[in-house]
Amino acid sequence: MSFDAHEPSDAAVDNSFWSIAREAVRGSGRDFTLEPIGRSLFLLAVPMILEMVMESVFALVDVFFVGRLGPDAVAVVILTESIMALVYAVAFGLAIGATATVARRIGEHDPEGAAKTATHVIYLGVIVSLIMGAAGVVLAPTLLNALGAEPPVIAMGTTFMRIMLGGNAVVVFLFLLNAIFRGAGDAAIAMRVLWLANALNIILGPCFIFGLLFFPQLGVTGAAVGTTIGRGSGVLFAFWYLFRGEKRFHIQPENWRLDVSMLWRLVRLSSTAILQFLIGTASWSALVRVVAGFGSEAVAGYGIALRMVVFLLLPSLGLSNAAATMVGQNLGAGKPERSESAVWRAAFFNAAIYGAVGIALLFVSGNVVHFFSHDDIVISYGSDALRIIGYGFLFYGFGMVMETAFNGAGDTWTPTWINLFIFWIFEIPLAYLLAYRFEMGPRGVFWAITIAFSVLAVVSALLFRQGKWKLKKV
Repeated sequence: MSFDAHEPSDAAVDNSFWSIAREAVRGSGRDFTLEPIGRSLFLLAVPMILEMVMESVFALVDVFFVGRLGPDAVAVVILTESIMALVYAVAFGLAIGATATVARRIGEHDPEGAAKTATHVIYLGVIVSLIMGAAGVVLAPTLLNALGAEPPVIAMGTTFMRIMLGGNAVVVFLFLLNAIFRGAGDAAIAMRVLWLANALNIILGPCFIFGLLFFPQLGVTGAAVGTTIGRGSGVLFAFWYLFRGEKRFHIQPENWRLDVSMLWRLVRLSSTAILQFLIGTASWSALVRVVAGFGSEAVAGYGIALRMVVFLLLPSLGLSNAAATMVGQNLGAGKPERSESAVWRAAFFNAAIYGAVGIALLFVSGNVVHFFSHDDIVISYGSDALRIIGYGFLFYGFGMVMETAFNGAGDTWTPTWINLFIFWIFEIPLAYLLAYRFEMGPRGVFWAITIAFSVLAVVSALLFRQGKWKLKKV
């Protein structure tokens, strides 16, 4: 990514590559509405990508260790994740509202407004996480059965799912607090929070699963315990930084005074974003149900491949989030053309990187899946999934930036409609037809994913060019 060295800059500031890289990791206090676009994207993207790299590792850790317990244990994790995806959708939706609103206030040089937004985002997080937690604890076995889990999987996975869903607050607040930091341009703080949370999970996961040292041996349930403790620790650190750390705004007691109109604006913005991600993530649950018709081995292979896809694509979300922050802050500063330039630059860079990654997957997919499972049938399904989904990686990288840019502008309805039509009206029927009517089996589902996301990228780019997102008020 170019630093735009030809653009004017402060001569007193060291703008060499390594100096900028160190600043990005340490945390930058620059104004991203004034700095050259390439340099601004770099300063925001580096910590966000490093943050997502750790999240990528986290996405594989549980499957890596649980894979040693057999296909049923892997199926527990995968099926639970298909429900947790709905929790992530809610958290993502609330986070979009937080990022878009905080970024606008920072771009408008209104730190008081940013602080007030942060407190009201926390109010929403508390309410939502309590409701989802209660429902998850009660409905866990029913949900596993609805997803087509076999009886041994239900027996093994009920406690796992109850811990994950009952403790969803750690997920919600990890997303929300980091979204506040990102919207303010304090991406390095969000990076540290997620690194702490996931490092603890990597350490605690195997300890609780296998009973290492003085830890109890909990099997697959131990993965849920380690994950919840790790994420909870990250949330505590994020809260400490929000109230005590050095950042671009400071929360004062008066910022906690309830403002119903602000709360309602956040609810309206976030509810559309939640709907957007619920549409997308619920489609993954529907696809799992299609794959489940071919047995636990197919679910395990698909799940391992999906985790690997998440591992590879999450860093892409880091660059996408950087572009979204640029969009929000520069729209707040009255510079829509600068917002647009940042998005196109990030999108083409992302597409180039992930096109290369997709090509690499054609040659290493089998070895990658073998790393997580030694079951020949699981390896066969998983390697096919990775190879086929990898064909669309160039489009995934491009489309991810585009959709995130709409959200950064506060235009959450456009990607919501895109998700509805692409995933539910196009992808799921296509997956079922290819898998059952054309007798392609799980491979039909994999092809449906690749085709759908490629179409999504093209549609998103065409709508982005129309520029209606520039008129959105937040």
